[in-house]
Amino acid sequence: MGMVTEAKFHLYKEKIVSLDLPLSDHDLLNSTFLLKKDEKKKLEVYYTPFDYINEKARVVIAGITPGLHQMKKAYTTVIENRHLHDEELLHQVKKSASFEGPMRKNLITMLDELDLPRYLGISSTSDLFGTASHLVYTTSILPHAVFFNHKNFNGSRPDILKTEMLLEFVKNNFIKDISRIKHPLMIPLGVNVSKVLDHCYKNKHTLKGFPHPSGSNGHRHKQFQENLQEMKRQVENYFHING
Repeated sequence: MGMVTEAKFHLYKEKIVSLDLPLSDHDLLNSTFLLKKDEKKKLEVYYTPFDYINEKARVVIAGITPGLHQMKKAYTTVIENRHLHDEELLHQVKKSASFEGPMRKNLITMLDELDLPRYLGISSTSDLFGTASHLVYTTSILPHAVFFNHKNFNGSRPDILKTEMLLEFVKNNFIKDISRIKHPLMIPLGVNVSKVLDHCYKNKHTLKGFPHPSGSNGHRHKQFQENLQEMKRQVENYFHING
């Protein structure tokens, strides 16, 4: 357990805790927290305090990028827990804000149906966001909040693999961090994450066919059921090999 390779929390902590609750969108989406911008491609990247990494994780759940909702939840958690040591504070941020909202509920339901809790020795996937957080590393291939045309980036337009600024974030952050975890079961959320992993991260323990759990993905139920038995086989095979 520790800090991600490109940790920036020390640069932004005081700026975050100086904000008043409840947070407005403008409190976060301004030049203070802007990391990078590409006006031509209508992209903006804002610092999000997901700087904690669990190097001993058995499972890695990888999304596309934090959305504004998760970003706001993360900042709020920092402010409310400012008294904690940085590493403990950032661990709390991960538990509170990762995939927070309806997406987390959908994710838990699907992973429970894959029997993941049974292999991990827990009662429900929901435990991974609480008492069993030591078993998981929740992250995104783009670790900071990315916005396209001032809206949450969905991973498809522009194409991450064809956009230098975004691909740089993947390689300098996500790929470097994942290399510190020994043989995890990788669970990419949706086709856009899977496509980037297939290109950048060669690992036989990557679950294939898992849909993005967002409520806006109207095809997720059909995709999940179509791939359910094959994904169960993949999960069983991973734990058979890795114990």
